[in-house]
Amino acid sequence: MSKNDTHYPTDKLLRYTFLEQDVRGELVQLSTSYQRMILGHDYPAPVQRLLGELMAAASLLTATLKFEGHISVQIQGDGPVNFVAVNGSHHQELRGIARVRSEIADDMNDLRTLMGAKAVMVITLTPLEGERYQGVVSADNLSIAGVVEDYFMQSEQLRTRIWLFADGEHAAGMMLQVMPAAGTTLEAFEHLEHLTDTISAVELFTLPGEQVLHRLYHEEHVELYPAQPVSFKCGCSREGTLEALASVSPEELREIIAEEGAVVMTCDYCQTQYRFTESDLA
Repeated sequence: MSKNDTHYPTDKLLRYTFLEQDVRGELVQLSTSYQRMILGHDYPAPVQRLLGELMAAASLLTATLKFEGHISVQIQGDGPVNFVAVNGSHHQELRGIARVRSEIADDMNDLRTLMGAKAVMVITLTPLEGERYQGVVSADNLSIAGVVEDYFMQSEQLRTRIWLFADGEHAAGMMLQVMPAAGTTLEAFEHLEHLTDTISAVELFTLPGEQVLHRLYHEEHVELYPAQPVSFKCGCSREGTLEALASVSPEELREIIAEEGAVVMTCDYCQTQYRFTESDLA
């Protein structure tokens, strides 16, 4: 079967609960949204995978934390990649970016090698109503999944397992978490962990999420909730970019126009170019 003949899952997130274990789960599969996020950036393959895993993690976090507003998941470090971030909303509209400061080898596949041992993850929630919240956790770990698990253990004291996969074309993630105030035993949670550990990246990239869940948990009592679509949405606009130019002095703008004929601004996230002439800036 050729690549073009293969049907890939659409971009969506599934939430579900195990009725007998008081454990909740999530599964997210990304293709079009992930490809759109990295389009035009010319990221090395390890950075593409890093962004894909972070995009899946941000989607899982957004669904788990159950708030209305915006989320920012950033990792800052002193490695070859010094910054990677995915921003989004409770509507599962996501965008992301990475900043590379030195050469990336193809075999740089773990988080510590890419971001450095001093990396930190910063998760910022900005609700539509209420106060802004920011959590910081060390990202000195081999994987983004391990960092997110540490975050939940420190901030929520909830036993959590995360699985993340990305290959430059598809990204996916799964999560298991004990519900707050649940009476779940360690043995019951570990049983679900062992089942989930059998999933492969290929299955998550190629099978519908409902089929993945049936394969893994067909002997469990699972309640599945309606799927939520996930999409890439940058949010930039010509008007917003023009407003940003208001912070630049008129003299400097006139000099740029005199030399280059126009002021050209490129969005860091979606690579859209906005061109402004003297009449636009007037």
